[in-house]
Amino acid sequence: MDQITHWINGALDTTTPERSGDIYNPATGKVTKTVAFGTAATVETAVDAATAAFATWRHSSLTKRTQVLFAFRELVQQNREKIAALITDEHGKVLSDAAGEVTRGLEVVEFACGIPHLLKGGFSEEVSTGVDVYSIRQAVGPVAIISPFNFPAMVPMWFFPVAIACGNSVIVKPSEKDPSAAMFMAQLWKEAGLPDGVFNVVHGDKEVVDALLTHKGIKSISFVGSTPIARYVYETGTKAGKRVQALGGAKNHMLVLPDADLELAADAAINAGFGSAGERCMAISAIVAVEPIASALVARIKSRMANLKIGDGTQGSDMGPLVTAVHRDKVASYIEAGAQAGATLVVDGRALELAGDGFWLGPTLFDNVTPDMSIYKEEIFGPVLSVIRVNSCNFY
Repeated sequence: MDQITHWINGALDTTTPERSGDIYNPATGKVTKTVAFGTAATVETAVDAATAAFATWRHSSLTKRTQVLFAFRELVQQNREKIAALITDEHGKVLSDAAGEVTRGLEVVEFACGIPHLLKGGFSEEVSTGVDVYSIRQAVGPVAIISPFNFPAMVPMWFFPVAIACGNSVIVKPSEKDPSAAMFMAQLWKEAGLPDGVFNVVHGDKEVVDALLTHKGIKSISFVGSTPIARYVYETGTKAGKRVQALGGAKNHMLVLPDADLELAADAAINAGFGSAGERCMAISAIVAVEPIASALVARIKSRMANLKIGDGTQGSDMGPLVTAVHRDKVASYIEAGAQAGATLVVDGRALELAGDGFWLGPTLFDNVTPDMSIYKEEIFGPVLSVIRVNSCNFY
């Protein structure tokens, strides 16, 4: 069994971890790897490496930085299938979805390749008598990225290409549930010619997160995750004097008006609600159906759900398992809560039966959901669609 360890200063960390966590293949329910959990001392080592590398990288020419960015872009492109396979193996999403995630991450890498133009400053002559004003853009230093399990490649790639292109050094703390994509990209950065210490990966749980949030050497934090943790990250990081962007959860609504194409609307609801097993920040979880079309829309969605193929993401399925057994059980508890609250359970995903011990939960559809129910108010982050019927829609 492989053990994933930290990537610090351009090499794998060889120290024996005090703690580690299990990594599962969600389609089988079996442990396939373990991941070393870092400590505050691990973070200290990574920050030291990032600080030393920053001193040189920030003064590297824009030509050098863009050469490395272009090389990294080509390597990710060449290895996109390998990265997608790592994502599917640890997250569970189907291969086509995982490949799409890599593609969306590449878009940011390609954007960062144009950084020389974007880093230009400005100059204004004679803004007041004898006064000229100019602005310059400078790197801030070592920065940290705390990324979620649902997009282990794309979300880190929202941040680190731009940070590195601007002359900063980076420490990524990926989700301990699916860390292999970040590790693979660390190796690609080294192959692309990025100096050691500019890109580092540290694994762990709250201890590592807290160390990053409070370490004086970390100048900014970028986070994506649940709303309660986003609030904690923002409050703790800003209290420590850092720049923080903390993106939390969402309850995304789909509004279907009476004159809508219901066939198209049902297709969109299926894709947006059950893609990646609903484990997307922008997954549609609430459908506001303006009467008199609600019953017809529900019927169309239900019929399409019956045709979805649920199974191993490597075997041509439409939807894979949830990421862990704990998360699967949490989502299932919302289904029970919705039924108890009086919503109409049109399709119960708990009835799904598949061979093996994977973390399976089928697509679920509720009708007659009201805003006071927990399934409406809270982010479920699973394959659960709720239909809310309204009699009119006023736009004021």
